[in-house]
Amino acid sequence: MVPQYKHLVNGEMIETSEWLDVLNPATEEVVGQVPACGAAELDQAVASARAAFKTWKNSTFEERQAACLAIAGAIKENGQDLYRLLTTEQGKPHAQAKGEIFGAAGLAKAQSTLQLDDEIIQDDDTRHHRHRRVPVGVVGGIVPWNFPVSMAIQKIIPALMSGCTIVLKPSPFTPLTTLKIAELIADKVPAGTVNIITGEDSLGPLITGHADIDKITFTGSTATGKKIMEGASADLKRITLELGGNDASIVLPDADPAKVAQQLFWSSFMNAGQVCIAAKRVYIHEDIYDELSAAIADYAKTVVVGDGSEQGTGVGPIQNKKQYERVLELIEDAKDNGYKFLTGGDTDPSGTGYFVPLTILDNPPEDARIVAEEQFGPVMPLMKFSSEDEVIERANASEYGLAGAVWTGDPEKGVEIAEKLETGTVWINEFMHLSPFAPFGGHKQSGFGAEYGKEGLKEFTYPQVITVKKDNVVA
Repeated sequence: MVPQYKHLVNGEMIETSEWLDVLNPATEEVVGQVPACGAAELDQAVASARAAFKTWKNSTFEERQAACLAIAGAIKENGQDLYRLLTTEQGKPHAQAKGEIFGAAGLAKAQSTLQLDDEIIQDDDTRHHRHRRVPVGVVGGIVPWNFPVSMAIQKIIPALMSGCTIVLKPSPFTPLTTLKIAELIADKVPAGTVNIITGEDSLGPLITGHADIDKITFTGSTATGKKIMEGASADLKRITLELGGNDASIVLPDADPAKVAQQLFWSSFMNAGQVCIAAKRVYIHEDIYDELSAAIADYAKTVVVGDGSEQGTGVGPIQNKKQYERVLELIEDAKDNGYKFLTGGDTDPSGTGYFVPLTILDNPPEDARIVAEEQFGPVMPLMKFSSEDEVIERANASEYGLAGAVWTGDPEKGVEIAEKLETGTVWINEFMHLSPFAPFGGHKQSGFGAEYGKEGLKEFTYPQVITVKKDNVVA
């Protein structure tokens, strides 16, 4: 019998009369059912969050921290079961799923230490002038399917720590682990502060347009982010958008191919390439291009693509059929245009599961779709460059600006290039490192606002200034 999961509203786990099927992308079998919530269920969740906000906005730092630590503890204590469930619905290998689950617990714990202190602007004989941050209100959180747990936590924790309440919508492709966490925390946080409801993609616009939601925080595609921004404009909702990226990695001629090949591979193929900050364009200096491209391709041939629940799997399936078909389309486009493949490219859509072979392209042109578009799959284009000015211009020639990396034996040179890149985050000799205390956000069409750290916490607040005129000053 397929297990059914309930959604969380006002501290209670609730079911509906209609259900959505959730598939395992490795087997295409139904592995769970979740409530198909619509406008009525959303209204209930928002009303619950609004009622809870009246009290929660006045909560102390210690009360907020206790709720967030309870969430962190519940995830950590149940992590073994949660990461297996995450693999079942998302597809990523157990090791990566384990990293996401326990990483989410660590993220919740770390961000429970964040607070926004009042700032005294003026305090003299004339005035006491104080700047404080106050919670926005009810938050609507919309979460993607590639990192469903970590992205949910990244919305829940700063909402609670700022004094807001939240209504969270997981992706209909990956709601199971989030609803299990909802069950675990239902009696550990004040009723109504955290509400988690599930539904089709059509539920998203209802959240964006709901009159009693004050802020939207969304992670997903740029196209959807634009629609959310448009919908939120009707009543000037505050928004935080973490959107797409076409992230460039630049490998300088002094980089050691033997040392960086494996790291570069995983910077593109982690989570089957379904990472907003994955290296999606890899520029290698012509002096080391042949050696490094061969080393990456050779390593790729040692990595097993398969069911994430099976021992030895390094890369799992694409999470859903729609994205699977898009990745296959990009590979076929590369074939049609005669681009050279170093490995992969052979696809068989008739098989079971959404598996794509690890595919590496050899120096496709800059206007190739596989270079110009965000592929969000296990496809890696490698391109040659000859000068720093050239590669910086090529890296910046994108509508996106989320993240990037520079690989070099000279970190100072790496920083020099990083400062010229039009992107929110740049790593030198590493990839995908995010700190709970450092802001993360995109430039250009990769986002709006920031997550993580105090800058991310501010996104859930309004500034308020209180000025007191001193008694000994005559009006």
